[in-house]
Amino acid sequence: MWASPMVIRVEWALRLKGVEYEYVDEDLANKSADLLRYNPVTKKVPVLVHDGKPIAESTIIVEYIDEAWNGGYPIMAADPYERAQARFWARYAEDKVRALYAIFSTTSEAQRKAAHEAQQCLKTLETALEGKKFFGGDAVGYVDIIVGWYAHWLPVVEEVCGVSVVTDEELPLLKAWFGRLLAVDVLKAALPDRDRLLAANKARREQVLSA
Repeated sequence: MWASPMVIRVEWALRLKGVEYEYVDEDLANKSADLLRYNPVTKKVPVLVHDGKPIAESTIIVEYIDEAWNGGYPIMAADPYERAQARFWARYAEDKVRALYAIFSTTSEAQRKAAHEAQQCLKTLETALEGKKFFGGDAVGYVDIIVGWYAHWLPVVEEVCGVSVVTDEELPLLKAWFGRLLAVDVLKAALPDRDRLLAANKARREQVLSA
């Protein structure tokens, strides 16, 4: 699924580690036999197949990649406390992401409320960036990989929905982090084309609002 932020997480982890991989696109409207065989429980992407063994769920896959190829780029911190903190913030972001989706699926006052809620959640997340270039410190780490899709997708959602969420005034640290993250060549190379993403989200929003 070319437009899935969850798939991008896995690609970023593999690219940072320097692991060669085969990408197989999946049509979720017509799920392949391979997807159903490798992930019969949730039937969702992404699925990483390593040595014939499937691993599902993007956050779990990212941690698996770091452990399976532990001699390369360090995604998780060496210190147990720092690893725990990274997992905490990644989980926080996962739990609060519904506020971002609410912006996409509402209009008028409901949308304004959703945008405000999203800003408050992101302000809390932003505290983990204080005094750092990336959530991982001086380099991209686990939390950057998990929430990094915000940097590419959120501006598209803002444009499609006609709202502003991440601004220099409201979320200056997060806004600056967007720029730094998207300047990392190995990450930028895996991102979907913005115009294609914009068109897909416009069409999707029309479907959601007309349902």
